[in-house]
Amino acid sequence: MKFLDSCRQFARRNLSVLLGVGLLLLVVQDVFGTHGVLAMRRSKREAADIQKEINRLESENCSMEQGVENLKSDPQTIERIARDEMGLAKPGEYIFKLPPKAGSASTSSSGTVSAAPSGCPAAPPPATTGAPTPR
Repeated sequence: MKFLDSCRQFARRNLSVLLGVGLLLLVVQDVFGTHGVLAMRRSKREAADIQKEINRLESENCSMEQGVENLKSDPQTIERIARDEMGLAKPGEYIFKLPPKAGSASTSSSGTVSAAPSGCPAAPPPATTGAPTPR
């Protein structure tokens, strides 16, 4: 009986301290824990970065699909590649290749499309969150 009385007295005297320590532990867990506020912000930032990469890859994929379509059906594209990259000429034509000027960079057409080609959807704007963007 004496032990129970001493436990009750200890609990009464230190109840606010015990509750304060318990609350402090819960707050620390909510902020710094594996599913806490900091981890959630990091996950949102990673998700936004991944979404940007997905949008970039979709745009690149669409440009490449358009380029493939042009290679299959557009005679001007086929002729440009045959002339510029393969050095072919029509019968009776002569090709003179001059060295590039010393101060200029070599210009080669890569055939990439900067804007979204027709038939390709424009990339959606990046998702915005309420969290401030990191610098």
